[in-house]
Amino acid sequence: MIKNRNVNDEGVAIVDTHVAWIDDVHVLTVIAENISSLLHADEPPVIYWAAEDKYFTAKVEAVIDHSTVKIIFFEELPIGESLVLMWGKANMPIYPRAIVRTSWFDLHYSALNSELGASCEKEVTTFSIWAPTASSVKLYLNNNIFLLKKLKNGVWERKIEGDWHGFTYEYEISVNGKTSFINDPYAKAMLANSAKGVVVDFSRTNQLNFDKLKRPKLEHLQDAIIYELHVRDATSQEESGVVNRGKFLGLTELDTKTPNGYSTAISYIKELGVTHVQLLPINDFARVNESYPEDDYNWGYDPLYFQVPEGSYSGSPEDPIARINECKKMIRSFHQEGLSVILDVVYNHVFIMEESPFEKLVPGYYFRYHEDGRLSNGTGVGNDLSTERTMVRKFILDTIHLWLSEYKVDGFRFDLMGAMDIETMKEIHDRCADEAVPIMLLGEGWELATALPSEQKATSSHSHLLQGIRFFNDYFRDSIKGNLFNTNDAGYVNGNGRFIERMPHLISGSALEEFGTPIVSEVNQTINYVECHDNHTLWDRLLLTNDQESEWVRKKIHQLASGITLVSQGVPFIHAGQEWFRSKQGDENSYLSGDHINQLDWSKREIEDENIKFIKDLIALRKKYDVFRLTTKQEIRRRLHVLDTPVPVFGFALFGNNEDFSIYVNPTNQDYELQLPSPGKWHTAATNDLQRHNQEVNGEYTSVGPYELVILMKSREK
Repeated sequence: MIKNRNVNDEGVAIVDTHVAWIDDVHVLTVIAENISSLLHADEPPVIYWAAEDKYFTAKVEAVIDHSTVKIIFFEELPIGESLVLMWGKANMPIYPRAIVRTSWFDLHYSALNSELGASCEKEVTTFSIWAPTASSVKLYLNNNIFLLKKLKNGVWERKIEGDWHGFTYEYEISVNGKTSFINDPYAKAMLANSAKGVVVDFSRTNQLNFDKLKRPKLEHLQDAIIYELHVRDATSQEESGVVNRGKFLGLTELDTKTPNGYSTAISYIKELGVTHVQLLPINDFARVNESYPEDDYNWGYDPLYFQVPEGSYSGSPEDPIARINECKKMIRSFHQEGLSVILDVVYNHVFIMEESPFEKLVPGYYFRYHEDGRLSNGTGVGNDLSTERTMVRKFILDTIHLWLSEYKVDGFRFDLMGAMDIETMKEIHDRCADEAVPIMLLGEGWELATALPSEQKATSSHSHLLQGIRFFNDYFRDSIKGNLFNTNDAGYVNGNGRFIERMPHLISGSALEEFGTPIVSEVNQTINYVECHDNHTLWDRLLLTNDQESEWVRKKIHQLASGITLVSQGVPFIHAGQEWFRSKQGDENSYLSGDHINQLDWSKREIEDENIKFIKDLIALRKKYDVFRLTTKQEIRRRLHVLDTPVPVFGFALFGNNEDFSIYVNPTNQDYELQLPSPGKWHTAATNDLQRHNQEVNGEYTSVGPYELVILMKSREK
């Protein structure tokens, strides 16, 4: 039962079990232990607003149970004011509850045009926070206390003269009879471990000549090749040769090498040839002690403050401005190497709802609830952000704007995007369209059991409503290596050609109706992948599904999966270290598992240099010939043709303007004779068979070896 706490003359807490909640525009839910006596009171209930000395008439509508009554009233009540329900001998405080989740509340209290947060200039800082249900808001700025003034739409604001750049601040807020200290959800900088917010004048952070150094730009985002990377994993191993291991600055160091002279870190990634680096969350997250980060580990999917760079990635976590500058320097370093930066963002939940400033600011507003009042948990982590609500959407858009304008990132990957709503994703797309370079937007379009109507969810089934946004293709993943959730299941590469009937659909971009039910509406909406940070790495998966095979065979199978990903239409996605058979020692969910499990093994990079070359060759081929990255279904129908091959070998041809390609995949331990689509001189453009490099085929017949992926190229005769 909800209880309101007061104090008697001796300062001892008294518990009042009488409270009334505003649950709709004209509905109060009254909770009291003596409902029976109240129902027999001589006078009907009445609502009193002391500040205006005004009474609102009310009446009992229904008795819910022995301690709960529904009361209706006829005028709209002011929100954030001191209201009392006077009924019989009882005076009960009235607080807003489910009313904050109504369209009426969004209509009356949204503040879309307000600039929230601490807007710092050299002579004045404006502090602005949205808290329409609060009765009081105080600003604690360094050692000073200021009262904020409530403006329309529930915004509280105060301009403080002086230069406050670098000073700490927090708020004391009174909501629903409780007073608590909170950090600003719009904070741009924090003390270590999110102790307090810090005021920032971004003009005094490191600008790094962003205006002069333009972002890398592709002609079309279909030309992208994405490499998923965790900041700490990338350089935490000593063999990386990096000085600032596990930090933002570790990914600014150039020409780093292993003890045996092999390239590592950012220089290695550039050599690999990918176009985009996708960073696991780099905003402030929980579970890692920023002062002693070596004691903990986290992927970053426990978000705390969405507009603040993570302190454990800073060399000076106690210096709130340093982490901003270091994060900017990392992004600039990627740009200098011609690499675009995608941020993995988590706008579907927070770490612990009850501790979140969102919940303390406007209880019940920022999170989704079922109609019966239960908290929604479609994300599986205890809460779902209600992205469809006006001020939640505003916060997300404001955060996207900050990372685009101040940090100059080049894209966003949306964690559990299917828990977000379509309209929010559309508005994000529209905002990103204002940038000078194309911004990559991609996400997990899974259908999740969140309390949002299915027709509003940003799932892959609604890809036709979300043009310009790409979706992780789990059909591609599961068809290639087996169902993710059945560790004994096998797919095409590790199951001797199982699902060969799906291969035309996969390699054509999963959008052509003639090959099966489209996974996405357009070919420029599929993200093809077989491995990511989640679940087993591909290598660890093969140790389960193909444990009877030799290591040589498993490596060949692994190369088939990575190779198919890189030669299929759509945007390929590679998990860091996938190209050298990355293992996490069988750990299926390593989000807290530490460096010994998660760090990139640069010694393994040395050992597998020859196999890495195969991936480099495929990337180079894909980047050189646009027939591997067609942008429309019409072009694919014209240029891609499935070839007749002995089952379970799969083959297809790509017909370019000046070159033709024949691609064959053999998922078995046998040799197969093949007839090429036309006679002539075919050159081996790429293969995972080291004995076959640079071979030529004259005529119209060739062969494919065990577990081989081979690409043959023939120039058109002029």
